[in-house]
Amino acid sequence: MKSKQRLSDIKTMTEDQLNDETLKLKKEQFNLRFQRATGQLENTSRVRVVRRDIARIKTIAAQKRAETQG
Repeated sequence: MKSKQRLSDIKTMTEDQLNDETLKLKKEQFNLRFQRATGQLENTSRVRVVRRDIARIKTIAAQKRAETQG
């Protein structure tokens, strides 16, 4: 249920906000990968959640771009 609420929040964002959110998540993803490589990662499921959030945001951004062009 949490992802549906998060999805509605993402859909209301502007393209600039989506880009900022993507950048933030990519930085978090980098830090999580670094932690996993050094053996310091405790919450391993967070890697999957972040990866899917990035994909979700990219999909919504592409849809918004298609709406403005078409």
